[in-house]
This record gives sequence, C-alpha cells and structure tokens, in this order.
Amino acid sequence: MFSCFISMETNWSLFLQIFFCLALLLGQATPDPDPLQDYCIADNQSPLFINGVPCIDPNKAKPTHFTTSVLSKPASTNTSQFGFTVRVINTVDLPGLNTLGMTMSRIDIVPKGSVPPHSHPRASEVTICLKGQLLVGFVDTSNRLYQQTLRPGDSFVFPKGLLHFLYNLDTRVPVLLVSGFSSQKPGTQIASIAAFKSIPDIPEEVLENAFKITNQDVSRIRRNLGG
Repeated sequence: MFSCFISMETNWSLFLQIFFCLALLLGQATPDPDPLQDYCIADNQSPLFINGVPCIDPNKAKPTHFTTSVLSKPASTNTSQFGFTVRVINTVDLPGLNTLGMTMSRIDIVPKGSVPPHSHPRASEVTICLKGQLLVGFVDTSNRLYQQTLRPGDSFVFPKGLLHFLYNLDTRVPVLLVSGFSSQKPGTQIASIAAFKSIPDIPEEVLENAFKITNQDVSRIRRNLGG
C-alpha cells in the first residue's frame, strides 16, 4: 500500500513537471517573435532564406524605410472572380515593417462582391470601413456565427484563424476598407479555393463525403472556380 502511494506521488510529480514545461513552452509561442532591437530594416536583396527577412545595418536606416503610400491606390483595376482586390503591405513596400509583428492591407469590393469565407492562420485581424456598407462576420469553433453591418468609421475584429467573410451589401457603391493584422505574414486561405483547387486535387470521394455532393457537383464547382 505504501509503495503504491509512493508510486502515485511520483507519477503526480512527474505530471506536474511535464505540465509546467508545456505551459512554459506554450507561453513563449507567439505569432511573431519579439524584436531584439528598436527596428530591423528589411534587406530585400539578401539571398538568405529565413523565417522573416534579414536586417540591414541599423546605421543605414532612413525615414523612407518607415513610410509607404501603396495603400493609396487599389491593388488592381481587375477584381477577382469574387469581386474584390486586396493589397497587403510587405517588407518590399515598407522595409521598416520587418520584425514588428504586424501588417496592413487595403481591400476594395465591387457592388455585391465579397471576400468569401477565409481564414488567416497566423494572425488576428481588425478592419475599418472607410466607404460603403458591408456585412462582415466570423464563425467560432462551436459553429456560432457573429455578424455585423459596417458603415464608414465602423470597425470589426476577426479572431486569429477563424473562418470569416466580408460582403458588399450595396448594388451601386463599392466598399473600401483597411485591415490591420497581428503578424508580418498573416497568411490567407480561402475555404472554397483550398477545398476545390488544391494542388494536387483533393480526392473527389473526400469532397463528396465532406460536402454531401456528387462527383458531378465537384467537377462543376471546380469549373466555376476556374479549375
């Protein structure tokens, strides 16, 4: 009996040690690591490939490294098949952005266009409507939908990694909004594109079972998405 108690006590102690080690590791896991200096101007000419962009000599930093006007214009005059264009600031546009753990984007949505259900696996997003009227929303992991209509000046936040959408409610006026992200490279995955236009293709049997559709439906959806 005594030896059993000792064994249980030892196992419990080991469990606590493992638990606290995991808690410590998870506590250090952040979307982007904290910078080790005031700034790290991106050296976009460097041949090195690392998790981020190498820095130039801090003594060579200039005010122009910290400013950009790329969001003053739409990304393109040609919208996507869903009716939106997006321009995301990167370290080429704004070298001073490097290692700061954030970025911004400009999104233009044509009347009745949308940014379809998508997610950003590495960042939370906060968006502000500057022009037009749009419906936004996200679905949490219990499949509960949170949605809101935004007008100029309104903001909305999308939690990290959750499926969300933006839809222009107006039939005549385009929507303009700006979003901020909690990562230098938030990543974007549009649900329909990921499911039906992956490379190589997800097996049709998998999609048929997942969406309860036929193989003809799979082919039709792929064609509609440009596949």
